[in-house]
Amino acid sequence: MLTKSIKVLESEVEFSAIRAQGAGGQNVNKVSSAVHLRFDIRASSLPAHIQEKLLALQDQRLTKEGVIVIKAQTSRSQEQNRIDALCRLNELVAEVAKPDKVRRVTRPTLGSNRRRLQGKTIRGQVKALRGKVQD
Repeated sequence: MLTKSIKVLESEVEFSAIRAQGAGGQNVNKVSSAVHLRFDIRASSLPAHIQEKLLALQDQRLTKEGVIVIKAQTSRSQEQNRIDALCRLNELVAEVAKPDKVRRVTRPTLGSNRRRLQGKTIRGQVKALRGKVQD
């Protein structure tokens, strides 16, 4: 969930209606019910650290100019597709806003160390058998 401090304002998002792809018969051919959402990260009011994380994402929805493009076409209703696209954008921002997990340094267990060394011994014996045969 989004916290109250991190929120994508609807005024910062640009919507454009397009025709949906795929099956749907005559309705698809004549009604522009799909929605393209465009969100410029650099021009947004999001905090700087969240903007940097969004720009660093390796996501196909992110353009080189730093604009997130989301296409919503699951519903036959344009308004429902708008809501869906905005929800998906908010989920993306919420995912980025989560703090990174801190890795705690641990040591290997005694059992895992023994298994590793036993495997190395077996592998060494196999390789030793590859040498020349002596009478």
